[in-house]
Amino acid sequence: MRRKPRLVTPVDRGRGRSRHGRGGRSSVTGPDLAPVITRAEAFDRTVGDTAHYLLQLWPEELHGVVFQVADMPTDASQPDELPRWRVDHEGRRVTLFRIPVERVNRSPEKDDADRRIIIETAVFRAVGELIDKDPWDLAPDRYRHW
Repeated sequence: MRRKPRLVTPVDRGRGRSRHGRGGRSSVTGPDLAPVITRAEAFDRTVGDTAHYLLQLWPEELHGVVFQVADMPTDASQPDELPRWRVDHEGRRVTLFRIPVERVNRSPEKDDADRRIIIETAVFRAVGELIDKDPWDLAPDRYRHW
């Protein structure tokens, strides 16, 4: 199976912690089990999968677009609400902010499918803003099976 090229680049997210000068932490699962996928890694994967899907549907419109994931916006002048994404039309860049997007689904009834749909919706809305299309027009047949 051929792997897809990495499309989403995380923005300077520290890996592991160094608390009280003790250095990085070891894996929770140990050497015998598969590594645990963190929420941030699952978010990156979902954004990447959705971006690849949209690139297949809109290759000319999304040619050269860079997708990034950051934990939070870093602007000093914050509006009343935290933005969930930022679109740079000149730089052809879409940045999704993981924590504000994840805060949408704070209900305990939400499962992995709900989380994935919330992330996909944010990507669709950001790409729609970038190419000036309604997000529902980006993939009209995607949810027709309902």
